[in-house]
Amino acid sequence: MKPLKVILSGGGTGGHIFPAVSIANEIKKLVPQADILFVGALGKMEMEKVPNAGYKIIGVPIAGLQRSFSLSNLKLPFLILMSLYRTRKIIKDFQPDVVVGTGGYASGPLLKAAVHFDVPALLQEQNSYAGITNKLLAKRASKICVAYEGMEKFFPKEKILLTGNPVRQDLKNVKQLRHEALNFFKLSPDKKVILVIGGSLGARTINLAVGVGLQKLIENNIQLIWQTGKGYYTTAKQQTEMHSDKQLYAMEFISRMDLAYAAADIVISRAGASSVSELCNIGIPSILVPSPNVAEDHQTKNAMALVNKQAALLVRDDEAQSTLIHTAIALLNNTAQQVTLTNNISSLAFQDSANVIALEVLKLANYSL
Repeated sequence: MKPLKVILSGGGTGGHIFPAVSIANEIKKLVPQADILFVGALGKMEMEKVPNAGYKIIGVPIAGLQRSFSLSNLKLPFLILMSLYRTRKIIKDFQPDVVVGTGGYASGPLLKAAVHFDVPALLQEQNSYAGITNKLLAKRASKICVAYEGMEKFFPKEKILLTGNPVRQDLKNVKQLRHEALNFFKLSPDKKVILVIGGSLGARTINLAVGVGLQKLIENNIQLIWQTGKGYYTTAKQQTEMHSDKQLYAMEFISRMDLAYAAADIVISRAGASSVSELCNIGIPSILVPSPNVAEDHQTKNAMALVNKQAALLVRDDEAQSTLIHTAIALLNNTAQQVTLTNNISSLAFQDSANVIALEVLKLANYSL
């Protein structure tokens, strides 16, 4: 039997990269000899993260449309044409059996090139509100894996498969790691812990709100693990080092997210699709602060899918500085509410999403195990 060949594309943020890597890992588990290639956007974080995960990646010169007026928008048509040319060449040279897109700038040209050559294409839409690229590609895609019900308003119903979003494999059963996690982060088992994650690139509003609220956390004897992203790290480090004996830890990026989740009593997070899926799979009381700076305000829609089922709390971005830390402290002091949120968010988890999607990839490739 000829080797299975798959191209995956997902990038720009961890929310697109980690699902793509999870699917690739699952394909490799099912078919160890599978030949897997990634395509990403030059200069974006996938060009570093994907090789770190052990996969080859080719970069194309695609970029996104800037919402405010920018001279870089004038280059966009040329970048799209160059990327279409490059991705067609990649398809011709690699000759994949299937192409998988999990979102990000490079997914569009790659999947468009794939369907041009009649290569089966699988879309993985992570959000409750479909992105423009996926809506445009949906008619030509062979299968569309989604994480939320009701997506037939965006995609042909017969192509939709409800799978949930793949999460990182190291996040399964994290609650068993609590003792190790507290030691790793130098935290006390006798004090509550808040984990703050603004997504892989950080979140300015959340960072500002946490910075303003540090004194309140100290007064309430609360410990903090704070992923700031690159832009705010220097400021956050200065703010926390003023209280070096209070177990308030700021870091640019958390490499051991499994231990961060294991140590936390509650989580404050943006409402990106991957973050929401991780929180559901871990089953942890969460406060979501949706970013208003995303297409179609899809993070608010992601958050409300949980809030409407009493599975998470929501703090609006423009109210975060005045209410976020107050809301977090109130939740830490309300055990009954924590139990309700934990039970309800756990009930929304999809198990083994990456495996389900990987099996669909094999099916599209007519590959028999």
